[in-house]
Amino acid sequence: MASMSTVFPKSTSFLSQPLTKPHKSDSITTSISFPSYSRNRNLTTLRVRAGLIEPDGGKLVDLVVSEPRRREKKHEAADLPKVRLTAIDLQWMHVLSEGWASPLRGFMRESEFLQTLHFNLLNLDDGSVVNMSVPIVLAIDDQQKTLIGESKRVSLVDSDDNPIAILNDIEIYKHPKEERIARTWGTTAPGLPYVEEAITNAGNWLIGGDLEVLEPVKYNDGLDRFRLSPFELRKELEKRGADAVFAFQLRNPVHNGHALLMTDTRRRLLEMGYKNPILLLHPLGGFTKADDVPLSWRMKQHEKVLEDGVLDPETTVVSIFPSPMLYAGPTEVQWHAKARINAGANFYIVGRDPAGMGHPVEKRDLYDADHGKKVLSMAPGLERLNILPFRVAAYDKTQGKMAFFDPTRAQDFLFISGTKMRALAKNRENPPDGFMCPGGWKVLVDYYDSLTVTGNTKLPEKIPV
Repeated sequence: MASMSTVFPKSTSFLSQPLTKPHKSDSITTSISFPSYSRNRNLTTLRVRAGLIEPDGGKLVDLVVSEPRRREKKHEAADLPKVRLTAIDLQWMHVLSEGWASPLRGFMRESEFLQTLHFNLLNLDDGSVVNMSVPIVLAIDDQQKTLIGESKRVSLVDSDDNPIAILNDIEIYKHPKEERIARTWGTTAPGLPYVEEAITNAGNWLIGGDLEVLEPVKYNDGLDRFRLSPFELRKELEKRGADAVFAFQLRNPVHNGHALLMTDTRRRLLEMGYKNPILLLHPLGGFTKADDVPLSWRMKQHEKVLEDGVLDPETTVVSIFPSPMLYAGPTEVQWHAKARINAGANFYIVGRDPAGMGHPVEKRDLYDADHGKKVLSMAPGLERLNILPFRVAAYDKTQGKMAFFDPTRAQDFLFISGTKMRALAKNRENPPDGFMCPGGWKVLVDYYDSLTVTGNTKLPEKIPV
């Protein structure tokens, strides 16, 4: 397998608690102390053995039909009732097919849906639980339900009616939209991006069952080489000789503050006694809201950052995470962390207001900025994963570069939020030297210029920064 790894940075900040260095040995066990919001309301120590963490359920799920059986399965699919997938449905099918949601084997049946919605977990046959905080479901309307009739299998088809999967042993049940929205987002206020895109106008029924995906999912957008499955990531990480894997998700362009966080995290893991901690830089590749920078442009920007050698390519693996983005705050961040366990990560870095957004109606954040990291440190089914919270990095005017914020000299720091960064790029204004590599910044400016040329934005009026 050709290496898909590359280099680059992600989010602003640093570990909130000192990491305890283990005794040096061939088999390392790490201890991390968490603040008072962790599981027992006191300082709690989690212990994780070095190396790749086992996937949830003990075995990575692979729902793609093997090559010799694909022709036979395609013939079977042609004779079944059809359910057409939306673009977001296809992204969730991709997630399921590669085992990101292991041990889930298909779109959720009602019992799995209810466990996820009300408990944020799935109960396994052996009595154990795994974290599962967001419903992965497939909606159908009344007409589709009628066409399916008494069939126990359906064919899932793309926008051109080509069969791409079979859903077996199906179960159809009511789609409680209001309850789903309220429990996932904590509000039913209008204007939630994912809700408007994927739930409001979806069918009133959900269909669950076991998936057989007829071929690996490809998007043919020039980025498939970056879309490594959990199996491929584990293979690459083992090839690198990783004895620890620390993961960071991003959905925004990256700057030098992100790089500072990444390099400092690796330094701390080395101080703990790990020999070869590997960074999994994992940009989200599914649905995002309209004002986020599209994936293709983000990857162009990341490539420019990589060319500058901001991070070491030998110790960084870059891959696209295929999940859609819900913007569901503390509920969704559990999904982001759980999926990275299945990719082999035993450390997960979490920042301020992960998966959060502004309230769609009121002028405030939808979620408390600290609740994401607090929830992750207590979430059932994530006990094996070390959660690494961090403080925010900012631009240090005295040094002319990004640095960890020092509250004793707060006047020396300039905070450039994602909103401010986008506004500067839209206005063709340069950020301070040392904020982002010049090539990466040019890509961001070019993106907003492209919107002006095509008439997809209200620019060019100045945007307040």
